[in-house]
Amino acid sequence: MTLWNGSFPFYPGASACFPFDTTWAVIVSVFLSMLATFIIILPGIRGRGRLFWFLRVVMGLFVGAVVLTIQFTRDWETGWVTANTSYKSFSRALVNANIGLHIGLAGVNVTLVGNPVNQVNETINYNEQFAWSFDADYDHSYGEGLEKGLPSPILYVAEKFTTQSPCGMHRQYRISGHYASLTLWMAFCTWLISMLLFSMPILLYGGYMLLLTATLMLFSLLFFFTARNTPKCPIQFGPASLKTDYGGSFWLTLATGLLCLLLGLGVIILNSVQPEKLKLVFNLDEGKGEEEKVWDKPYLPAEPSSSVRDVLMVPLGELCEVTTTQL
Repeated sequence: MTLWNGSFPFYPGASACFPFDTTWAVIVSVFLSMLATFIIILPGIRGRGRLFWFLRVVMGLFVGAVVLTIQFTRDWETGWVTANTSYKSFSRALVNANIGLHIGLAGVNVTLVGNPVNQVNETINYNEQFAWSFDADYDHSYGEGLEKGLPSPILYVAEKFTTQSPCGMHRQYRISGHYASLTLWMAFCTWLISMLLFSMPILLYGGYMLLLTATLMLFSLLFFFTARNTPKCPIQFGPASLKTDYGGSFWLTLATGLLCLLLGLGVIILNSVQPEKLKLVFNLDEGKGEEEKVWDKPYLPAEPSSSVRDVLMVPLGELCEVTTTQL
């Protein structure tokens, strides 16, 4: 291999730091805007139902934002290691760097940050994404990384997840990620239906749909759990080993799923044990009370006619007995 400007071929240009993914930021911004809108109209809610209404809005928006955001996060499984490793292929130069692996539902993200960042006359700060979603080809992304001349640690980690790797991790994580993503999309749909049922209001069926949302979220964790606990190839950098553990998105999904489970069970139990308190939480007691008053009030004419008044005031003794003869 020939030298390029006195060094081994390594495609020139600034270090490719992966751009900030704005997908989840857009989702969070939309839900925060909706929350701000509801806060503005909060003073228009009368009585003690204002607090319950605000809590329902916050809880519903939180669950929806979580279910939608975790589809695009990359920290379902994360791991870091600090090691002395080679930086370029066919070079004996060693760098001290932090190497991170972040696994999401749609791919893996490999980071490389030098200690310090400036070493071997370069800025070592990389964050590369390799996707395996339905519209992406992981092997093609890996091939593009080879053409760009990414650092050796990034290519070494990314190679473990290729389809040609004997580790077989690509198939495990890709299938599990697809099924987990599908169940989360279904959970988002059931969450929307539950919000509609609560606003109609059909409280019991809303509780059922919230319970189904929790079940789907927990099933998505189960799909990812199967891939996480399958045997993996070790990722070694000399004596140091890169090991991963469950990330923030996994625990956030678990917490939100358990929250939906408790809320759904609470609505169903209250509906069967104390429906009046459940209606109080959903601001349904006042409307029903007025309706019951209307139906319980006996119907009387506003001003009875003179003939009706005369009939009602006839003494019983003046009523004559009427006999009928059979024809």
